[in-house]
Amino acid sequence: MHSIIMKPGVLIYEDNQQLRSSIEQMILISDELLLLGSFPNVLKVEQQVEELQPDVILMDIDMPGGINGIDAVKKIRSHPSNAQIIMLTVFDDNKTVLEAIAAGASGYLLKKYISEKLTDAISEVLNGGAPMSPNIARMVIASMQQKNVIAEENKYQLTSREIQIIKALSEGTGYKMIAAQLVVSLDTVRSHIKNIYRKMQVHNQLEAISRARNEGMIH
Repeated sequence: MHSIIMKPGVLIYEDNQQLRSSIEQMILISDELLLLGSFPNVLKVEQQVEELQPDVILMDIDMPGGINGIDAVKKIRSHPSNAQIIMLTVFDDNKTVLEAIAAGASGYLLKKYISEKLTDAISEVLNGGAPMSPNIARMVIASMQQKNVIAEENKYQLTSREIQIIKALSEGTGYKMIAAQLVVSLDTVRSHIKNIYRKMQVHNQLEAISRARNEGMIH
């Protein structure tokens, strides 16, 4: 008795009818892929993904109907799904590609290369890869490094309000003026400063400002 080998199922979301039809044909003539559905918008994306259980989703970034491809990725990732999502885009140096990857996309493919690279890109994501160009890979790395810098700068876990206050103190602003600027009571300012000292393990204002400056939290 032969075991049935299931082909990876593909869902397409692309508003350009001509391009959508071309992608459909490529998948239909492929011996290795199964077309599960093809849609011009993502208005019912959660329901469709849940019902059709795709292995791969091809998602246009710029979708009509008030919900774009990045919003759709977020919706898909808010539910249990192992689907690999490849974004389809016109430009590969666009910040939206980075946003899509941050939202949970597995990679992306330039529309002008779909005819020659689609099956390779699908194969790559199914094997744990992430298809993307070198310049987007660099943007991803730069974004991660930036996040690490921000995390390092705020290693004392100060809130944005506490950082505001210590910056004001470093500029010579008094407690009363800080309270007026932030529209809070003097007691609230004192309470924030007490928390700053505790978190930074310092005993006075000069020590707090000096440490914050030395560690790049304020300039």
